[in-house]
This record gives sequence, structure tokens and C-alpha cells, in this order.
Amino acid sequence: MARVLCASVFILLLSILSVGFLRMGQAQKTWCVAKPSSSEATLLENINYACSKVDCSILQRGGSCYAPDNVVNHASIAMNLYYQSQGRNSWNCQFKNSGLVTMSDPSYGGCTYS
Repeated sequence: MARVLCASVFILLLSILSVGFLRMGQAQKTWCVAKPSSSEATLLENINYACSKVDCSILQRGGSCYAPDNVVNHASIAMNLYYQSQGRNSWNCQFKNSGLVTMSDPSYGGCTYS
């Protein structure tokens, strides 16, 4: 009886620790950015798609992420907004193989990637 009780307690503790470690592993923040080698046409499609699903007002002239005003920058921000809104799943950063998931925060100046 004592062995069964000890084994049950051990399994319970192992389960609790495993869940804790999984949560810690999932806590790692990730972002989605555009591959610089992607075509301008693809990146423009990405901007249009992402901004049809999420609020991209930070990309408008005067917005906190408007500058630098180039397609790669704007696509990265739009793609990341979409990626974050969808739960940071790797498949939400595919964008026809033009997106990259990064663990390095791409925020700069006054532009904060969420």
C-alpha cells in the first residue's frame, strides 16, 4: 500500500513539474518578420492580407511604425500583427514562405512589435 501511495505521489509531482516546464517553454515570446529576399509583390500581398484581418494603423503616415517607409519594414509589421493576433502559431507566419519566426525582438525606436 505504501509503495502504491509513494508511486502515486511521484507521478502527481512529475505531472505538475512537467506542466510547469511546458508553460515556461511556451512563455518564450516570438515575432514574425518578412524575409528580406521576398519579392516586393509578395510582401505587398502580405500587407494587404494581414491588414484586412488586423488593425494596421501604426503603418500609416505619422504612425509609430511608419518609418522607415519601405515594403520590407511595413510587411514585417503587418505580418507580425497578424501572427500575434492568431496566437503565435508558426503556420500563421508562413505567408507563402516569405515569413520568418524570430526570438529576437525586432522593435526599434518608437515602433514596438507587440
